[in-house]
Amino acid sequence: MTNDAARSLPEDPADWLCSYPAGEGADLYRAAAPEVQRVWQAVARGLAQRSGPGRPVADQVARQIQELGLTFRLTGDDDERDWPLTPMPLIIGAKAWSALEKGVIQRARLLNALAADILGPRRMVAEGHLPAAALAGSPYFARKMLGVVPASGHFLHTYAVDLTLEADGRWRVLSDRLRLANGVGYALENRLAFSRATGSLLADVHTRRLATFFGELRGGLARDCAREYPRIALLTPGRLNQSYPEQAHLARYLGFPLVEGRDLVVTDGRLYVRTIAGPKRIDAVWRWLDTNALDPLAFDARSALGVPDLLRACAEGQLVMGNWPGVEVMESRAMAAYLPRLCEILLREPLALPQVRTIWGGEGEHASALAERLDDWLVAPAFGQRASGLPGPGAFAGSALDADQRAALLAAMALRPMDYCGQDMARLATTPVLVSNAEGAGALLPRPFSLRVFVARGASGEWVVMPGGFARLCSGTQVQAALMGDSDLSADVCIVDPEPLARHARTALASEPAVQRGGGILASQAADNLFWLARYAERAETTLRILRSILGSSIDADGGLGQDPAVTAALVRLLYLWGAISPRQAEAPLETICAAALAEPEMAGSVAFLLRRAQGVGQSLRQRFSRDFWAMVARPMPRIDTSQPQAMLIAATELIERFSAISGQVAENMLRGPAWRFVDIGRRLERALSVCRMVRQLAAIDSGVESGGDALNALLDLCDCPVTYRSRYLIGPARGPVLDLLLLDPDNPRSLAYQAQALADHVAALPTLGESNLPEAPWRAARAILAPLETLRVEELKDHVLQDIETRLLGLSEAISTRYFLPTERPEPRVQDSFLA
Repeated sequence: MTNDAARSLPEDPADWLCSYPAGEGADLYRAAAPEVQRVWQAVARGLAQRSGPGRPVADQVARQIQELGLTFRLTGDDDERDWPLTPMPLIIGAKAWSALEKGVIQRARLLNALAADILGPRRMVAEGHLPAAALAGSPYFARKMLGVVPASGHFLHTYAVDLTLEADGRWRVLSDRLRLANGVGYALENRLAFSRATGSLLADVHTRRLATFFGELRGGLARDCAREYPRIALLTPGRLNQSYPEQAHLARYLGFPLVEGRDLVVTDGRLYVRTIAGPKRIDAVWRWLDTNALDPLAFDARSALGVPDLLRACAEGQLVMGNWPGVEVMESRAMAAYLPRLCEILLREPLALPQVRTIWGGEGEHASALAERLDDWLVAPAFGQRASGLPGPGAFAGSALDADQRAALLAAMALRPMDYCGQDMARLATTPVLVSNAEGAGALLPRPFSLRVFVARGASGEWVVMPGGFARLCSGTQVQAALMGDSDLSADVCIVDPEPLARHARTALASEPAVQRGGGILASQAADNLFWLARYAERAETTLRILRSILGSSIDADGGLGQDPAVTAALVRLLYLWGAISPRQAEAPLETICAAALAEPEMAGSVAFLLRRAQGVGQSLRQRFSRDFWAMVARPMPRIDTSQPQAMLIAATELIERFSAISGQVAENMLRGPAWRFVDIGRRLERALSVCRMVRQLAAIDSGVESGGDALNALLDLCDCPVTYRSRYLIGPARGPVLDLLLLDPDNPRSLAYQAQALADHVAALPTLGESNLPEAPWRAARAILAPLETLRVEELKDHVLQDIETRLLGLSEAISTRYFLPTERPEPRVQDSFLA
């Protein structure tokens, strides 16, 4: 906004782009044909009509981003950020797009043919068209993949290419992307958020839809599988990966199970996913892992992300993989130097889509040219890794190096010239970016951009180009990384036709599928995460109820009221035994105790810690939940003034309401399948433990008292049962009726008996593996908890009985984990051993 070129938007929206201050060089709007420029202007008018004082369109788009839960993570960040989508899309006319499509498809054909040669006969190397060092020098050269080829001959199922616009209006290739299709999910999310924020605007300008592309991608993977109804999985490095939110969104949209390496196992040359019902065959994998990480037995033995023996499944033709392991060797800048020549040889046609001129230092004459005319080149590592002598991991203009840097680089190049490439210093084209202020006014500014176009092998086996792409609005004039930078923005990419699409044009994800029911397979790790998500949430809610009881009574005490000190001491003891406070904090004033139990991030039983744990396991499950549900789980811990008891009380109440809303989402929106059962098992198990523990601590205070007592009132409040009790009994809380309601009443959804019955029902409905029809350990453990509660009377529920039930509940948790989950060393919130004494 401080740039001299910035100017306020004219009052007449029709003039927005007429006065757009395009800078020097190529600009997407200025280069468009007149009829496409009119579409730009129509979109600008539409955005103006949807903007106004106090509601700028940028805020409306940002609100959709938040509601949809679209996030990303910068490299090195622990927390996710809202996706940075700008309101003004990139607009490309159908005629210009048609020529671009042909060039991108030709490039995909070329790279598939080159992969077939590199991993097969290697004729290009043998005949001298491609230096062997251009392959062997790459860290992605997978020697063990030589001779291992897919039965279909399809080495590539997805391909992405980064482009920029030249001053002559032609698109030029910046780089090829074969390892990962980063951005393909964000292109879909950009369209979804922009459409929701702007209504029918895109349809009004005849924008092509994206859904068919994803149906073709799925159909192309399925086509190469040996089975009629194949199971296709998306293999992710895990939730800590920078693009994990994108992977989760894609898996949900395409209906693919989202799996990690530890979910999978190779048996007899076939790939299986470990599920709660035993191993299930996987026919195809869309991988988001580097080849080096795929199989620790074949590639990098240090990899904890891959699947042992996965190469065998590929070699025996039992697994389709997009993309085939080893193809990323073609991503290097060194390879780009030879693609024009290889296209003439392999496809017998010239390369239609020009690329940034590249030379590789591995050839003597090019090494000399690079060193002698250093100022003319953008110097970059030849194989993607940091090269000695360069100031950083990316590309650097030779003319920008100081004397010391120049000398160091030339010395390093003399020792290992093959580590360097020189490229023309292509300047990125610009595109209009709408910047709005709080009043809805703002400026249209030119900003450098690159366009990533995606290609997929379709259901017919032919290549299909996404009618759009991923636009990255860069903070500088060069693209330095594959992923978003700190100041980068993104924009939707709209391909517009002169006439509306035909009404019968297919817009669904795919043709109508066969009718199915159920929620699909449930991987063991997913079941584990569902179970613990519910337990962390339930445990946090119980802690909040205890805090609300303490805080409410302490505030009343300031006015001369307050509960029995013995009750308060018991509640504090519960917090200590649950690991919400330390022994030192247990002796502190009540305000300090509550502040620690609420917000102390390192105490394993505090609300802040439990919420962070719930969000951690929830990130691995986001493809299974609605956006509304995930938005509630992912919402950060509110800022709380822990010096004010009233502020903590308000925060505790609001958080209880949030956890209640999460439970309501599960109750109303999850299919009643295995995933829902593991969520409910976790919740019921944690609630049963809490009831036992609270009764043991509080009921003892009122021993011998026939009625009344703060302890019984506190118990009813903690279990959310005061209304139920008052509707049933005309007297105040009495020990027998309260304990019957909380422990033995099978119709009370908060009672111990109700939890035991629900646990028994859930466990009985889970799949079994044995063929003997004998009861398995979880079923026996659940029945052992329920049986005594069906026959005991309230006066028989002594402390040792409740202690035995607690022990059995913990045994049930262990039995479920052993039977259904993968082996793990999950650190769970600490529970003092003395609690069970």
